[in-house]
Amino acid sequence: MPFYDLRCAACDREFNLLASVTDKTERRIACPECGSRELETVFKAAPAYLKGGGGKGPECPKRHICGSGCPHGGL
Repeated sequence: MPFYDLRCAACDREFNLLASVTDKTERRIACPECGSRELETVFKAAPAYLKGGGGKGPECPKRHICGSGCPHGGL
């Protein structure tokens, strides 16, 4: 079963839920705040991971902290 990021159209609450595809498509999921079944899928950006190297300079020694937006000049 997948996780869904959902927003209630009635009360605007966002929540994450593990549910079957059938439950989602047949509108069996209710908002935990108000009980409405008028839910919208919220699309969020997935984290991107870049592989080091590639001739773009040395890899940052703090990469585990910086991630892809390293201010130290490395990848």
